[in-house]
Amino acid sequence: MSLRTTRIASAASLLLAAALALSACSSATPAEEEKAPAASTVTITDNHGEVEVPVNPARVVALDNTVLDTLSDWDIELVAAPKGVMGSAWPEYTDDKEVLDVGNHREPNLEVIVGAQPDLIIGGYRFGDYYDDLKAQNPDAVVIEINPRDDEELFSELQRQTEILGQIFDREADAAAVNADLDKAISGAKKAYNGTDTVMAVNTSGGTIGYLAPVVGRSLGPVYPALGLVPALEAEGDDDHKGNDIGVEAIAQSNPAWIFALDRDAAFVPEDREAGSVPADELITNSEALQNVRAVQSGQIVILDPNFYLTEGIQAYTSLFGQIEAAFAKA
Repeated sequence: MSLRTTRIASAASLLLAAALALSACSSATPAEEEKAPAASTVTITDNHGEVEVPVNPARVVALDNTVLDTLSDWDIELVAAPKGVMGSAWPEYTDDKEVLDVGNHREPNLEVIVGAQPDLIIGGYRFGDYYDDLKAQNPDAVVIEINPRDDEELFSELQRQTEILGQIFDREADAAAVNADLDKAISGAKKAYNGTDTVMAVNTSGGTIGYLAPVVGRSLGPVYPALGLVPALEAEGDDDHKGNDIGVEAIAQSNPAWIFALDRDAAFVPEDREAGSVPADELITNSEALQNVRAVQSGQIVILDPNFYLTEGIQAYTSLFGQIEAAFAKA
């Protein structure tokens, strides 16, 4: 036999062996070829401890405004929501008649939630006082609270919240991307800050300007330590977003290089705003007491997004840090 004939015979043998191997593989049973079924539940740790939660629950009630941007971005449908405290920030929910209205946290209609027959209720935040009622009235639903805890660093808490939502809705990669965006935004704003300019955080409502203390609170206070900002004034403040009774004269005397302002009225339609409401930028720049303040004279005033008062979630802060970075870089 020639060398050429031998090579041809060997090649044929190899092809036959490969064909037999493929045939053996294809004889596997359908059960062997199927992937393992996706988990139907996942164990998460909420603000009360470990909870077994259905994965991709079909009927979701969300009462915590800080999760709504994430749920909306992920196209999660809701069966009920507190439209009374959602303003116009989420028209995909508030304009949908299929989404039942729970009302607001002061006088919620908890029976609406029962009637919605939810699989999952995301409570907490403004609705934290109703946790026990929600559990008692909805025994077939899982009730969780994953809003940022008061005794923890806000931004790591928002990332914890997003990670949990990613586990529940099988969007862990998306959750990681959201968290990475926040880290990037904080880093960018911190690098843009010169490290010496003083900052004053205020809010406005009903035509008045209120002082927001550094560190404390759930709006602008936590931004100070995150970016290493130098406060123009370090008076004690309340742990909320309402502002403190410190006169405009004291704010003026501190002469901040920057003013960050939360306009609490801007999130609502005019008829729902506080009496005497004036847009924050107009109120601050036209204030006689603030005319000689460095921030006013140089136009270094950062007005938060009109919906920030309602949203306060991870996306809202990511956008805020981007806004701050742009303002610092421009100065």
